[in-house]
Amino acid sequence: MSTRQKQIKLTINGNSYELSVKPKTLLIDLLNSGLGLTGAKRGCDCSSCGACTVILNGKAAKSCSILAVQADGKEVITIEGLSDGAKLHPIQQAFVDNFAVQCGYCTPGMIMSAKALLDENPNPKEEEVKQALRGNLCRCTGYVKIIEAILVAAGNRTA
Repeated sequence: MSTRQKQIKLTINGNSYELSVKPKTLLIDLLNSGLGLTGAKRGCDCSSCGACTVILNGKAAKSCSILAVQADGKEVITIEGLSDGAKLHPIQQAFVDNFAVQCGYCTPGMIMSAKALLDENPNPKEEEVKQALRGNLCRCTGYVKIIEAILVAAGNRTA
């Protein structure tokens, strides 16, 4: 079994990194264990639940199914990269204001999927929000508050 390391360069939350990783290291493991960014949650380990969602080069991506070496040369944004110190990102604030957070385990992935959607389509309709959240599972709610929060963040509804 080879323990050879691969050198990668990537930008995470605006910070540049040059790292040495094992070829089979998953992006979620690099983020969680390697860099202490624990917002992306390990849920299903098969890209089905969305708890590990990050933004990779502008698109929502499941970090449990991406090798760290596949992120070489790319930009990664995690939930930790959204807030500005103590000031929450507008999507995060909308989740709080609209009671879209229950146990919180799925919340980072939901917010990252919402951010990717709103970056691409700042004025989505409800059906487009539902489509963007298709790969994110929540066991605590019926998604109504989550969808409302995203529409509020987009300015399509009021709190």
